[in-house]
Amino acid sequence: MTAPSTLTARPVSALKGVLRAPGDKSMSHRSLILGGMAEGVTEIEGLLEGDDILATARAVEAFGATVERLGDGRWRVTGRGGFRSPASVIDCGNAGTGVRLLMGAAAGYDLTATFDGDASLRKRPMKRVTGPLADMGARFDWNGAEDRVPLTLRGGGLSGIEYVQAVASAQIKSAILLAGLNATGETVVVEPEKSRDHTERMLRAFGATVDVTEEGEGWCIRLKGGQRLTGTAVAVPGDPSSAAFPLAAALIVPGSEVTVEGVMLNPQRTGLFAAWIDMGADLTISNRRMSGGEDVGDITARYSALKGVVVPEDRAASMIDEYPILAATAAYAEGRTVMRGIGEMRVKESDRIALMVAGLTACGVAVEEEAEGFIVTGGAVKGGATVATAHDHRIAMSHLILGMAAEQPVSVLDPEMIATSFPGFVALMNGLGASVSEGAA
Repeated sequence: MTAPSTLTARPVSALKGVLRAPGDKSMSHRSLILGGMAEGVTEIEGLLEGDDILATARAVEAFGATVERLGDGRWRVTGRGGFRSPASVIDCGNAGTGVRLLMGAAAGYDLTATFDGDASLRKRPMKRVTGPLADMGARFDWNGAEDRVPLTLRGGGLSGIEYVQAVASAQIKSAILLAGLNATGETVVVEPEKSRDHTERMLRAFGATVDVTEEGEGWCIRLKGGQRLTGTAVAVPGDPSSAAFPLAAALIVPGSEVTVEGVMLNPQRTGLFAAWIDMGADLTISNRRMSGGEDVGDITARYSALKGVVVPEDRAASMIDEYPILAATAAYAEGRTVMRGIGEMRVKESDRIALMVAGLTACGVAVEEEAEGFIVTGGAVKGGATVATAHDHRIAMSHLILGMAAEQPVSVLDPEMIATSFPGFVALMNGLGASVSEGAA
């Protein structure tokens, strides 16, 4: 039996440099899908070329669009004004965002499509999306376990609905809005608290009319059915979730200063940066500008003496993917960092709460696990552990960053899934002065 692949991060003295983050994952998915739904040509710059996005590109092509790679991060999608039945199963790999948004987009067309994915995706819940889509008129057959892929969708004949979300979720909201484009009547999504609004912004860029009004701490989104999308140019800014890793390393490795250029600063995506600033991080933002309809800037992080904080629960929606790397930096902060209201982490690519608790504990960090969160008490980090990742890219990268400032190296098992969101992660980090290599310590 082949031994599992391993990456090891060794302690280093300082990290220095300037880099660009990979293209934003959320916008990359959406640019491909909306380009496939549109009539005409969509030119995309800065597309993330990770495995998840490439799976979405193949899916959009299977639904009838022409998808071409023109160069590094440069892609062209020629849409035909809608999706058609694919000739084979739509394999979304590990892309939870991809499969849920594609189901929403496909539901509005008179077609039949079967969706599947890898072992990790097959464990992730789908009824949160198929439920409201079924209320609109889509039909679903569970081909295996209920609430899981593989499943078969029969689309078309949809009617708009008013859907009040129990929790803020950009994936659910986006799936409903994409289906609503081809539904009769008006589709309304009410969010109790705000989730990322990339779909609303990008729909407008493709020519759709989307009305958004503030409602308390959240907002109400209205979209009339029967709207047609027109191909456009999309500039994808840097992904704040990916930028978080080199910035985190700079915060915890003494003597470090790292700048990540062109990072998206959408207010629904900057919760981690706010948390770090609360912790005393030396984090500065410069060269603010607009790109692709989004606020963008260059972020510089310098080594900082961090202190523990209580992270506001209402910040969770803006940083749910960033809690693993926040926990890694909290391991070096003085005092307790309390992270609650994040039960959604248990149904991501893995149970991220359980894996972070296990990994940090193995590295000598004091952690208290709760049903909906965890508490990290920081200080010196011993390291010296080999951490199970359950093939989760964020778990792997977070522990590798942890190892860069630990007393002993930290190894992670099964790191190959890093390529789903951050291709070239190892080379980029080593270019800043890190020491990450294959094999155990």
